[in-house]
Amino acid sequence: MRNLKLAFRTLFKSPFVTAVAVLSLALGIGANAAIFSVFDRILLQSLPVAEPERLVNLSAPGPMQGSTSCNQAGDCDEIFSYLMFRDLAAAETAFEGIAGHRPFGANIAYEGQTLNGGGTLVSGSYFPLLGLRPALGRLFTPDDDRNVGGHPVTVLSHAFWQTRLGGSRDVLERSIVINGSTFTIIGVAPAGFEGTTLGSEPRVFVPLSMRAQVSPGFDGFDDRRAYWVYLFARLEPGISMAQAQASINAVYQPILNDVEAPLQQGLSEQTMAQFRAKQVLLADGRRGQSSVHGEARTPLLMLLVTTGIVLLIACANIANLLLARGANRGMEMAIRLSLGATRRQVLGQLLTESVVLAVLGGMASLFVARGTLGVITSIMPPEAADSLQLGLRTSAIVFTAALSIGTGLLFGMFPALHSTRPDLVSTIRANAGNLTVTRAATRFRTTLVTAQIALSMTLLITAGLFLKSLQNVSRQDLGLRIDNIITFRVSPQLNAYTPERSRVLFTRLEEELAALPGVTHVTTSLVPILSGSNWGSNVSVEGFQADPDTDTGARFNEIGLGYFNAFDIPLIAGREFTAADVAGGAKVAIVNEAFARKFNLGREPVGKLMATGAGGELDMQIVGFVRDAKYSRVKDAVPPLFFTPWRQDEMIGSLSFYVRTSGDATPVLRGLTGVVAGLDANLPVEDLKTMPQQVRENIFLDRIISSLSAAFAALATLLAAVGLYGVLAYSVARRTREFGVRMALGADGGYVRSLVLRQVGWMFAIGGSLGILAALGLGRAARSLLFGLEGNDPIVIVSATAMLALFALAAGFVPAFRASRVDPIKALRYE
Repeated sequence: MRNLKLAFRTLFKSPFVTAVAVLSLALGIGANAAIFSVFDRILLQSLPVAEPERLVNLSAPGPMQGSTSCNQAGDCDEIFSYLMFRDLAAAETAFEGIAGHRPFGANIAYEGQTLNGGGTLVSGSYFPLLGLRPALGRLFTPDDDRNVGGHPVTVLSHAFWQTRLGGSRDVLERSIVINGSTFTIIGVAPAGFEGTTLGSEPRVFVPLSMRAQVSPGFDGFDDRRAYWVYLFARLEPGISMAQAQASINAVYQPILNDVEAPLQQGLSEQTMAQFRAKQVLLADGRRGQSSVHGEARTPLLMLLVTTGIVLLIACANIANLLLARGANRGMEMAIRLSLGATRRQVLGQLLTESVVLAVLGGMASLFVARGTLGVITSIMPPEAADSLQLGLRTSAIVFTAALSIGTGLLFGMFPALHSTRPDLVSTIRANAGNLTVTRAATRFRTTLVTAQIALSMTLLITAGLFLKSLQNVSRQDLGLRIDNIITFRVSPQLNAYTPERSRVLFTRLEEELAALPGVTHVTTSLVPILSGSNWGSNVSVEGFQADPDTDTGARFNEIGLGYFNAFDIPLIAGREFTAADVAGGAKVAIVNEAFARKFNLGREPVGKLMATGAGGELDMQIVGFVRDAKYSRVKDAVPPLFFTPWRQDEMIGSLSFYVRTSGDATPVLRGLTGVVAGLDANLPVEDLKTMPQQVRENIFLDRIISSLSAAFAALATLLAAVGLYGVLAYSVARRTREFGVRMALGADGGYVRSLVLRQVGWMFAIGGSLGILAALGLGRAARSLLFGLEGNDPIVIVSATAMLALFALAAGFVPAFRASRVDPIKALRYE
């Protein structure tokens, strides 16, 4: 306690210096705390279930012939057919059980109010395997999921129950309408449980066997070539993952070879061999199943390294500060040691001071971390931000505390050891009470600043790469014009509309939107543009010969009238769709340039025939040929793409609308919900936003990385410049006598300035070179995150070098100027 009181007293004797140190540490620790909070939420946090370490996710990479439907729960290697899931779940394996699940979109109606949200289809084994207990009522059991279409029951999420239903205990046994089908509420999930898919926040849980009721038109229960179910399992106690994998494959392989292989059609011998050799692979399932885990790993690791570098630079500054303070307190330390204090006691006092300084910085860092998380949240799409709910959880606060104490020990150890070295008393006596700076301390301070320059150079180059990458993304030619366009989506089929009613609603909605003041174009599409959605199909094309292993896949979209005109996509040949292109009429399609290239159609595809699927009758005529335009993601290449009229889709149930205005879209944006409500007050408007906003959300990860890396690099450069200035200013003050002698012997101010700036040059040359080498390695590791450039872009390297050289010169100029203005007479009297 005495050390603590003395530490506070000592620190507050120089409040300005202490404030600067605390601010530096707050910025460095706060940046780390914020990024760690995101890292922990996405990559470390386990599901709030019993013994999550025993959960494993199942996948079966390899050929999949038939229909595949994967979503945010994982990629298409992780999906199984419903029948395969039932076969594996019923077999004796090294698992306590296997559960199936799949997120889905939902329109939920309860007591006259309808809202759009998410749901999760889960098997009857889902909740028992997770070891969850209900907050109200009961959860699903295997008996609630035995018969396809026979269990119209639902479990509500705790958050939905509390926020939308007021936490009423009377909801049990009441009816709720999900996507037009009526379900009975049997329970509420426990608080804090938000499903097993990060990025998907379900409001309702529905039995897996009820998918046809919540996904109208679905018919994939009895097809072993329809892959759509995600699986996880719980290991038996004492069973390793390798043992469990061998156990499940002993069941999977016979089913694959004896039952499913004969169902495959048109595969080459090589592909069939690959199909028969498929194995079930297991992966750690404690964090659930989500595509976010893989997508976010590299960016978050990169940002964590970046913030770590910023903190190291801040620590170097504080270490230099404490070395300078230690030199000024040399007499104090010597007197303490002379009066009988042990080195351990004095060392403890100095380390207490550095730890107190770090803890103060850590406390202030929580505000920096909260602000940084706010910036990250503001860049993210609203849906992702709501789902992740980023904040300073207990784990982040514990991390901040540990980092603060560790930082205090890190930057305080060498100054404390140096200030209590055994030769301290004799050194003071030899210098008549003055403590000169030892060579070890000088070398240490110089090394720290050189390291700061190297680290700053690394961050500046890395930030430059990300900024140039973002610039390349932003300058991408989308192939379509998005200014003054509003988009939203409606899904009447989820409100029990028949396809005929949906078609009437869509037509009326197009007409009423077109009548709004300021609206110039209205069009529609089944697949929302630049939203990350990909819908595809194998195709057969007239004149294109395909062997069994040929890739005949293409993306598709169903669109409304005037689509290409609304987006200003040039029509090369043929025509757009007309009101005559309806169900029952001749099937028509429009293809893009990438489609024509892939299927060898040349520049005259109009008039050729095609069909969806392999080997089918060519019953669809290509009537239009358009320029390439982006489809799913801004950064992706334009895929082979064909368009069909949504009016020819007999099962159409949802559409995205695009409304172009002649000027500012804001007034129209406010009135769109009223138009929809006027046609059906119970029909939710989904994803209402402008197209520029849609594009920004499409590249939000690039924007987050670029913004944060640029901010952290600027902070690191500023801290390094401050550190360089501090070392040079202290060095000039200590060399005042030397400069006075030199000037007394005839040296002019320019020569003295060159001595100081030469020191800056050497530190910059060594530190800058090391930083460039480190940046090249970091750029190579981050290559997957860069767009349109390599990790060794010379323009970025030269620009970063010039910028840092300018900062280093500015930091060294003031001390150099002061050195050149030393009065020789006063200098000779110095010390």
